[in-house]
Amino acid sequence: MSTSTIGTSVPQVSAQAKVLGRAQYAGDIQMPGMLHGKVLRNPYPHARIVSIDTSEALALPGVRAVVTGGDGPRTCWGTHHKERRILAEGVARFAGEEVAAVAAVTEEIARDALDLIHVEYEELPALLTPEAALAADALGIHPGRNNVSHEIRFERGDVDGALSEAHLVHEETYTTHSQYPGYMEPMATVARVDADGRLQVWTSTQSAFLARARLASTLELPVSMVRVTQATTGGGFGGKIIEDANNLIAGLLALHTGQPVRLVNNRLEDFLACCSSVPERITLTLGMDREGRILAKDVRILADCGAYSGLSAEVMHVSAMRSDNMHRLRNVRSHATLVYTHTPPHGAFRGFGGTQMLFALNSHIDTMARKLNLDPLEVHRINAIERGETSVHGWKIGSTGLQECLTQCTDAIGWKEKRGKPGKSAKRRGVGLAAAMHVSGNRTIGDWDGSTVLVKINEDGRAVVQCAEADMGQGAMTVLAQVVAHELQLPLEHVHVMQPDTDSAPYAIGSLASRVTIVAGNAAIVAARAARDKLLAQASRLLGVPNEELELASGCVRVITAPDRKSTYAELARAHIWRDGGEGIQVSGTWDAQTQMFDKTTLMGNIAPAYSFAAQAVEVEVDTETGQVVVTDSYLSDDCGKALNPQAVHGQSNGAAAQAIGWTLYEQLKVEDGRIANGNFADYTMPPPDSLPMLRSGIVESNEPNGPYGAKGASETAILPGAAAIANAVFDAVGVRITDLPITPEKMLAAMRRRNEGDQHA
Repeated sequence: MSTSTIGTSVPQVSAQAKVLGRAQYAGDIQMPGMLHGKVLRNPYPHARIVSIDTSEALALPGVRAVVTGGDGPRTCWGTHHKERRILAEGVARFAGEEVAAVAAVTEEIARDALDLIHVEYEELPALLTPEAALAADALGIHPGRNNVSHEIRFERGDVDGALSEAHLVHEETYTTHSQYPGYMEPMATVARVDADGRLQVWTSTQSAFLARARLASTLELPVSMVRVTQATTGGGFGGKIIEDANNLIAGLLALHTGQPVRLVNNRLEDFLACCSSVPERITLTLGMDREGRILAKDVRILADCGAYSGLSAEVMHVSAMRSDNMHRLRNVRSHATLVYTHTPPHGAFRGFGGTQMLFALNSHIDTMARKLNLDPLEVHRINAIERGETSVHGWKIGSTGLQECLTQCTDAIGWKEKRGKPGKSAKRRGVGLAAAMHVSGNRTIGDWDGSTVLVKINEDGRAVVQCAEADMGQGAMTVLAQVVAHELQLPLEHVHVMQPDTDSAPYAIGSLASRVTIVAGNAAIVAARAARDKLLAQASRLLGVPNEELELASGCVRVITAPDRKSTYAELARAHIWRDGGEGIQVSGTWDAQTQMFDKTTLMGNIAPAYSFAAQAVEVEVDTETGQVVVTDSYLSDDCGKALNPQAVHGQSNGAAAQAIGWTLYEQLKVEDGRIANGNFADYTMPPPDSLPMLRSGIVESNEPNGPYGAKGASETAILPGAAAIANAVFDAVGVRITDLPITPEKMLAAMRRRNEGDQHA
């Protein structure tokens, strides 16, 4: 009888430890002699640091160290540009930037010490918008260059020619805003110098190895002198890759004191420290023929990275290009500009730039379909790229279930019955639709998009898996355990997946670009099959039967024709050690996607082993008297190739839908005079449960040929269509088009007033 859980719903392997309070987050770690860190932040959008006096803070009993920008290494950190110091020195470029840090015997003393640090600032003029930063007379926010952090330009085909031949050309500008990740666990780190003088760090991260590389580079240490262990991580959503200074400051304090240091952001600090999503202004022009085929696409983007670039350039790149690949598009042009401002930095967020552009694109498709008297559903269908096709940017589509997603979600919402029937009461109903695509893997960091997994068979016949791809709640550990258990015919509870640790686990990129299931899943298959081969070889020696006459079954190897002749894995593992030339059964498996290194000159290349698709249909109710918009029903259909764990896929889909509803209707990080004005959960409005409908989701299994058992990513695509689906449903309900997110009651009332006055545009 098979013990495999592949394709069945199972609880996450870490669930019990979490619900029983046994899981150890970074903030839970306690050590003898441990100090507590706190950070002093600059209050101005732009200021010269004239002087810092730390003497009173240092004199406070219980304070062990106070460090400033002058005490740290001179190396700068960053992703696209190395431009940021661990602690600001000379100039502070945003309100909230770290200028000093304290380590003390208690958190209360550390907090009191912050009040005793005297900083003299000279407030400087601040550039708070991209337009101000691009002005001809604007000073450079970073010395020696202008305020353009990054720029993208490309053109494929003949855009102007195709637009001139189009039956309908439509241009519109859309604006999107910043969203705070809102993970349950704020950033946290414990750092210490171990007995060998190495820096050991436990941190909340999406990539232990990227964190190690940044720590080593910025603290000016050899990589081998830094060890990073990923503690249990309570959510990431892109915000815990490598854009937060928390573990850098903890490491700096540990090196200065020689004692363990715990640095945990409270929620107010986390709002200031964490990168929010990149705000963008997108001007989109599409040309369509009479049937709704997209003939040409012209995109202009103005994006704001804040004071430091971080991953914003890569985010903007996704906004500028990725959505082109979901359509049969041959004529496309894009010009995207990323601009520095004296505001808190922006960066990675779930969907990684796709949410911004897909709000614009799906809103545009709905608008143009209506102008052509076409059903938007049919316009999506006629333009959707199909399996086996190559996109305009060279992406090779090995699988797509987009057509099935469109059918599934529209059937579930009652699209044909409900569309265009808002009712006549004060509360009007409407339905909306949007589609999306995302990558599963991404060969853009360097010429490798692989993973390595180690599998060890212990002397009791159970398996231990070592892999440094991160689980921050999405279920990576569970997928790896399922794969190894399936390949070795073991019960799931007999497979243990260890926490990522850069000293013991093989190198990994981490959890980003929806890559873990496809990349690490394939590596786990390779490793598990290598372990199987060792078990078979050892059984062949013990049983005197050729390998091909043996099979794995329920934790043992048996003779196919005589099932009673068998050896358990425990017996085989022990026998593999206790023999001449013996050793434990420990193997590794590596899988590298057969994709193309992204060409930064041509911006071409098949960058991912697979591409995921999704579609979402929603129903909204608009109160025409108050302007309030409520999502009354939502069905999100996710093409994940093969659902290795359907329960986990549904959790990802519905969580993403909730996050998209929050971004569209409720959440907005407000920056006033360069300062975050609502940096707490009392003022930053995330959607409470009673504002969400009973979220529904469906799975489409398109069977990805490059994926493990046909699987591909199922964590990010689902967030992408929500905003546009809601905006399109609002139009269906009351006939006004909101192009400036979020959709607030104030905007709705103003738009409906303009509509009544004869202007159909919001």
